[in-house]
Amino acid sequence: MVRQAICLRRSTARFIYLFLTLFVFSNVVSGQLDASSNLSDYKLGAGDLIEILVYGEEDLTLETRVSAEGVISYPFLGELRLSGLSVKSVETLIEAGLKGRYLINPRVTVSVLEYRQFYVNGEVEEPGGFPFVPGLTVQKAVSLAGGFTDRASRRKIYIIHEGQDEMQPRQVELSSPVNPGDIITVHESFF
Repeated sequence: MVRQAICLRRSTARFIYLFLTLFVFSNVVSGQLDASSNLSDYKLGAGDLIEILVYGEEDLTLETRVSAEGVISYPFLGELRLSGLSVKSVETLIEAGLKGRYLINPRVTVSVLEYRQFYVNGEVEEPGGFPFVPGLTVQKAVSLAGGFTDRASRRKIYIIHEGQDEMQPRQVELSSPVNPGDIITVHESFF
């Protein structure tokens, strides 16, 4: 009986994740969400899966995950530190490295295939790490974590944004945006 409840809870979380992914994708395509405004300043970090395409050079096409140290290994150029760089900056970096010695006029495209995880802990049914999707809010993140427990506070929710200098949690609303690498903590309600 307990095993069935756990399986049901996991399948429900997977359904919610799939629903949210399709919802966000359909809203981005229809123009209701402006993903470019949120993600144009997106900085790569450890755990991001990226694809690097060099037009006309299949040997230089690479799908790789940014390491825990924030680097990747790229043909001819060796180790490149990508952590903290935007996708556009990485394209420029690789084009500059390949231009001249290896290629005359390289055209490089970098895409994020899979964003690094965000984390939800505290008073949620299934705390842990979850794949990020553009357009994610705290409420959607809590849904992916199985929802609030009976003791959860809907007002005492804190977030730490990855890369913040002070790394201090700040209180957020259910409608607040979530970024890759963020840590969300749902506190217990005392009433």
